[in-house]
Amino acid sequence: MQLRENSTYALVVPTSMGVRITPVNGQPVHSSDMYFMHATSAETNVASISSYLGLRVKVLTTFVKDSPIARFIKDDLASRHMEYEGKEVPQGGPWGYRHQFNIAASGYGVRGPRVCNDRAGEVGLTLNVKDFDLDRIFGKEGVQILHISGLIGALSQSTSMFCLELARAAKKYGTRISFDLNYRASFWKDREKELRDIFSEIASIADILEGNEEDYQLCLGIEGPETGGKDLSSKIDNFKTMIGRVKSQYPNASIFATTLREVISTNTHNWGAIMLAGDQWYMAEPREIQVLDRIGGGDGFVGGLLYGILKGWEPEKCLQFGWATGAMATTFLTDYAQPADEEQVWSIWSGNARVKR
Repeated sequence: MQLRENSTYALVVPTSMGVRITPVNGQPVHSSDMYFMHATSAETNVASISSYLGLRVKVLTTFVKDSPIARFIKDDLASRHMEYEGKEVPQGGPWGYRHQFNIAASGYGVRGPRVCNDRAGEVGLTLNVKDFDLDRIFGKEGVQILHISGLIGALSQSTSMFCLELARAAKKYGTRISFDLNYRASFWKDREKELRDIFSEIASIADILEGNEEDYQLCLGIEGPETGGKDLSSKIDNFKTMIGRVKSQYPNASIFATTLREVISTNTHNWGAIMLAGDQWYMAEPREIQVLDRIGGGDGFVGGLLYGILKGWEPEKCLQFGWATGAMATTFLTDYAQPADEEQVWSIWSGNARVKR
């Protein structure tokens, strides 16, 4: 894939930042009185792979003015080597705007994870294209890849149009577009036609599409396979069938990818990935991984895949790296992987967990 040269940023992501609070020691929320808090969003989970490995990343977001949580988030992004740009929105009193809270228990063994999203009054709902100079960002500064998630794309009418205008500007200036469909039923309620139209336009100009079988059906209205099946072999067959239909309807995209996950227990998964690049299928065969916290594994996969594309690697190598960064993300208490270097990631791919001195 040919990327735009002489760009200031390798990767730009629009997002609504929040914080996640997690009970310690794998305990459930209702039984806990001690929590670990960190800043998070799906899109910055993706971008962390590139930022930790030395590529220049920018986050487009919005903050609550004078909020200590906003300060916490800004410091976290800086520690992850990310630049950020966003409007400061007045809180408007105790019932005004705030950053979202994600209350999530990791689960343990036979007890699965549970997630509660508390997004009332979320400041990210106000994200507006008028608050950003897209000609400067994509034209003057330059961006190699814009990554959009369906989570921010469906958050509100304002964020939906924000993502659409970002995609249009990226296309205008030769920036490649990555679109992870990320369907969420609660976000789509009573907005199905509106969001179908917006998601379809973004997908029509995207170069890289990520999502599972259900995402393509519910976000883009693609006809599903005739036969179901929950085992991994059925998922692979169904995904290939689905992508054949997607590719004919959205011919601009040249890369389609998804993860393959079979949950044996909360802490043991079979983890794989599959990708179509051009006309060639590539597979990272599912194999067993140990999981500390599963949240963010899919984002880690997309982040590693995009990093490989940014580095100009061959498709098979990109997929392998994405498999490894996705697996790595599940070993962190944060929702995102923090790779020390490429060698650490390739050690995960090769199954080498020996001590390095």
